[in-house]
Amino acid sequence: MSMKLRRLPRAATAGLVAAAALTAAAHSAEAADTLGSAAAGQGRYFGTAVAASHLGEADYTATLDREFSSVTPENEMKWDATEPSRGTFTFTSADRIVDHAQSRGMDVRGHTLVWHSQLPSWVSSLGASGLRTAMKDHINGLMGHYKGEIHSWDVVNEAFQDGGSGARRSSPFQDKLGDGFIEEAFRTARAADPAAKLCYNDYNTDGVNAKSDAVYTMVKDFKSRGVPIDCVGFQSHFNSNSPVPSDYRQNLQRFADLGVDVQITELDIEGSGSAQAADYRKVVEACLAVDRCTGMTVWGVTDKYSWRSGGTPLLFDGNYQEKPAYDAVLSALGGSDGPGDPGDPGDPGDATVTCTATYTRTADWNSGYNGQVTITAGDEPVSAWTVTVTLPAQQSVSSLWNGTPTWSGNVMTVRPSWNGTLAAGASTGFGFTAAKNGSDAAPTLGTCTAS
Repeated sequence: MSMKLRRLPRAATAGLVAAAALTAAAHSAEAADTLGSAAAGQGRYFGTAVAASHLGEADYTATLDREFSSVTPENEMKWDATEPSRGTFTFTSADRIVDHAQSRGMDVRGHTLVWHSQLPSWVSSLGASGLRTAMKDHINGLMGHYKGEIHSWDVVNEAFQDGGSGARRSSPFQDKLGDGFIEEAFRTARAADPAAKLCYNDYNTDGVNAKSDAVYTMVKDFKSRGVPIDCVGFQSHFNSNSPVPSDYRQNLQRFADLGVDVQITELDIEGSGSAQAADYRKVVEACLAVDRCTGMTVWGVTDKYSWRSGGTPLLFDGNYQEKPAYDAVLSALGGSDGPGDPGDPGDPGDATVTCTATYTRTADWNSGYNGQVTITAGDEPVSAWTVTVTLPAQQSVSSLWNGTPTWSGNVMTVRPSWNGTLAAGASTGFGFTAAKNGSDAAPTLGTCTAS
């Protein structure tokens, strides 16, 4: 019997999401030594944007699984990816992300339903009547597929112009349907999935300015008339030319005072070292100061895959090493690397908990083989470990012992079953039986991570 997780029908997974989230929350109460667990201790999520194409990379997946409690598909739920031709939906890449998140007890943010960019050409060619129908059909098709599985949806994205006018952005929706298209989208979304949080999302609205004033006026109007809007997303892309505004917290608070949640949805801050770390700390502290700021999402796992990679804007560098910005965020969230105050020189809690993993083929026959992975603690005791094993595409695992696996494509992430605790320098391991299916190649081990 294959150990790969059988994918349940989409509608059948909704209850599993809630159960997995409860499990993750219970774990976070025990140890706040990662971004997700520390944020959970503050009643918030800490998420990241995820690209399906990177889920086969062991270090990418290990970092994602260890640190984050929420994911946002980077491009996989956008219109061109999900409905490239009218009425024909494709969800393969988005499903891969959602399935991975569910296997790890993570929340999922849906991004995005209605946006002027990344539209298939057929959308822009429609007249007003056809466009209105297509917009509603797209919302119903996408939200219907994931009904009960998405925590928050960016229903409409970036509908306002930059600059001082506060006007709506020219787009097929605005130009052909007028101002009312945003309300129509939100009402359609509420009917499609009444349980999901419905958000408006935009950039350059982080401080009080003409653009954020225009969004504020719209949200206030919606709330007064009963238009279903639950949250406002602030993208928060910062650099030296667009720094964290001095009134960032006050701006978040004024939206929260309208009766909506606020979420930091696409955070990245160009820079490095202590200056970048200080800016990240400002953002986290602002969110924590606003009761209705429910969570934060950084726009990517590692600098090397960032859309602003030249500005090194994320918490992990291209080698998945934690940057000073990571330490600042973890500290601001109240997280700790061990007993005592985080970062105190000489504090025994600052000792790095490490492990190494080695692979050996212990038995071999024409159609399959047995593999053994040995995990060895470093200079400090280990209370938990995680190892990823990437199998050649043709191969499949039929059984595994002394470990607990989860799957994403051909990447198997293994955690302890009974054998998570190791003394310094001690070893344990897990074994598995694999079917070759025509490939005799060896699997690849990712980095062993420990806590």
